Amino acid sequence: MPTVLEAIATGTPPLRRSQAHAAAFMQRVESIPPAVRERLPELYARSGIDARSSCIDDYARTPEAFTFYPPTWTLQPAPSTGTRNRKYREAAIPLAEAVARAALTEADLAPEAVTHVITVSCTGFFAPGLDVELVKRLGLRPDTQRVMVGFMGCYAAFNALRVAHGFCQADPGARVLLVCLELCTLHFQVEETMESAVVNAIFSDGAAAAVLAARPADEARGSLAYADNLCLLDDDSMEYMTWDIGDTGFRMGLSHRVPSVLARHLPGFVQTLLARHGLTLPDVDFWAIHPGGRAIVEKARDVLGLSDADVADSLEVLRQYGNMSSATILFVLARLLERHRAARRRGERGFEQGVAVAFGPGLTLEGALFRQVV
Repeated sequence: MPTVLEAIATGTPPLRRSQAHAAAFMQRVESIPPAVRERLPELYARSGIDARSSCIDDYARTPEAFTFYPPTWTLQPAPSTGTRNRKYREAAIPLAEAVARAALTEADLAPEAVTHVITVSCTGFFAPGLDVELVKRLGLRPDTQRVMVGFMGCYAAFNALRVAHGFCQADPGARVLLVCLELCTLHFQVEETMESAVVNAIFSDGAAAAVLAARPADEARGSLAYADNLCLLDDDSMEYMTWDIGDTGFRMGLSHRVPSVLARHLPGFVQTLLARHGLTLPDVDFWAIHPGGRAIVEKARDVLGLSDADVADSLEVLRQYGNMSSATILFVLARLLERHRAARRRGERGFEQGVAVAFGPGLTLEGALFRQVV
């Protein structure tokens, strides 16, 4: 029985500001060295991002109205990890509930029919966690099985999809609700490095929920199904992307070498995934590349020999939302799933097969193959 991708719903916190506004805000932060501040407008303008969302209202205010940061343009002393985590819990629960409800509605799935819940996040923790909150708030059955995928970064949705696929293959009645939620802007750091400035310039907040279900092939015909996955851990780049818990929030390390490492591995990685199914690169008719940054998407395009159209959805999600860590790939897949369904409604064939890829700490490459059920 194929594992059908039934629905994807997306959402962001209500505060949304342009990239130009974000650059202007950061330029006013007095504790950032002048040499870094003067480079911020160009850095933000070249990001490929038009606007981002945040759960922190201070980014739309001046110091006298701050509620998260101290009331000064130094933003010092920095909020503690405890303060940030309390804000995470406050903002995460309603956003997770909203996207989960939307996905269930799109899938026409009653809450009591859900058999499994998988939650994904690396930007905050609490227990009982998001999984329990969703069971209670959505009215799911108390025997709903729950899994939390935590602290894995931008590729974590792929681990969740793999787990969902396992549930569906083991249980023909499985109906899996998967929720990725990241509030990256909670952890912006005011530091003296360009590395920190880059992180602050591209990451943002968002959530996405997906419903996957085991369906008989005749019932699922024409649907997109999760078909396979592949993971690769690079031998020598553990320090290139890191995510540590500090006293003033979670601290990210991000090396400029990341695109070159991905470029070295990506062609062989994708070819290995496709070869399992007798496919080659020309057989792929959609691509969902995690938009970790404009340079990463463009490097993937070039090394795989793709067209601008092949990566347009990834760049459009980056433009509209920024990098929302684990949730971002579901924003890309949501666009592609809707395009496939629109084609089917018109009596057209839709997508035959597509590849999704993401990258994160390790460095790790994760990939998934989706195929139309025939």
